[in-house]
Amino acid sequence: MTLPAVDVPATVTEGAGPGPAARPSYPDDGDPLGLLDLFGAPFVRDPYPWLDRLRTESPVHHDPATGLWLVSRPQDVREVLLDNDRFLPDNAQSAATPLPVAVLRVFARARFTLPAALANNGTASHAGLRRVVTRFFNAQRVAAAVPVIEGIAGELLDGAVRPELESTGGSDLFTGFAQILPCRVLMELLGIKGIDPATLIRWSDASLELYWGRPTLERQLELAELVVEFQRWLTETVRGGAASEDSFIGALARHRLPDGSLLDVETAVGACFFVFIAGQSTTGQLISTVLSRALAEPGIWSRAATEEGLAEAWVDEVLRREPPVTSWRRVTARATRLGGVEVPSGAQLLLMLMGTGSDPDLFPDPERMCPRRANIRHHLAFGVGRHRCPGASLARTEAAVALRAAARALPRVRPAVGSQEPPMLGLLSFRAPMSVPVEQRP
Repeated sequence: MTLPAVDVPATVTEGAGPGPAARPSYPDDGDPLGLLDLFGAPFVRDPYPWLDRLRTESPVHHDPATGLWLVSRPQDVREVLLDNDRFLPDNAQSAATPLPVAVLRVFARARFTLPAALANNGTASHAGLRRVVTRFFNAQRVAAAVPVIEGIAGELLDGAVRPELESTGGSDLFTGFAQILPCRVLMELLGIKGIDPATLIRWSDASLELYWGRPTLERQLELAELVVEFQRWLTETVRGGAASEDSFIGALARHRLPDGSLLDVETAVGACFFVFIAGQSTTGQLISTVLSRALAEPGIWSRAATEEGLAEAWVDEVLRREPPVTSWRRVTARATRLGGVEVPSGAQLLLMLMGTGSDPDLFPDPERMCPRRANIRHHLAFGVGRHRCPGASLARTEAAVALRAAARALPRVRPAVGSQEPPMLGLLSFRAPMSVPVEQRP
């Protein structure tokens, strides 16, 4: 049961397409920012009008509905991410929707915790743990993994997508390809065995929805059980001692903290929890957006199959305009001034990463998809500073390989004619099309 099959309107927004839709019509006597609902269908479908107005009119904006301070200008977002004394990562993995007592009881019975490990770790242990992760995702390893990624991509396209197209005339490039590819690749790179990829995807998606969505109480309880299953499997895997020494879990088991002690099991599980979600769910969302936008943009699909470097350039342009990780959180360590606004101590900040890529001062004509922009790497899709995404190189590479492989294997596909706009994943910090329906051209 993955996110695309979940019928929760506040989390998966039906009828929201992957690109900018018709601009919402604001009441003449209303304030557009007053109508902002970060989980609502209009914002999920087309967040750009709100992001533009936040950036230009209220760059550090207190949202009364969520209590979050929305930070929108690129220079302010960079300031927050680079100043680790004033702005702490402690809330990066806190639940966006408060967990009720019933869910906390589920966690208490399972002894579930998420100690500071990577994204939410501002302590001295972060640097060492990050080095463990980056060893598995550095440029050399990623380059060596390209044949593996290409092999898995070809297997998925030839074994599932192409037969379905030939037999039915249509297929979904998300469920049959984009969602599965990064999970299979992650398992290869991290040495994960003995688990079905579909199970890892289900657990990862449940974790995203519980911690970054606005699910109902009933749904929260369902998700909590899945998250507990995920943690139980991770704990057994870390504790079991069966992981090879050269695997990611083996490296965590040998890792020593700054005081010389071995890394505790709970923190190792917390690190795995974050890496598994970031390495498969968010990369699958990136691939989904890359494919969907390439199919919609005239000429990109056919050119990506043969033109040197175009797939890579297209991925970065998608990351600029429509990244899967749309925002990230920080908390103020003390009262401070940010973007000309006094912000109190303990303020929960939401850094609007997606909006920074559409700042016309940085990216002229930001609505136009223009691969090979001169300053394309100035976007903040992967953050910046000591918490910059350690898997950025792998995510870029997987998305480029996926686009090139699909364009070569399926030269005659086009967006399915007459199909409804695909649902959009609309979590607090994650957005992507949950379906990429295609059909064969005559």
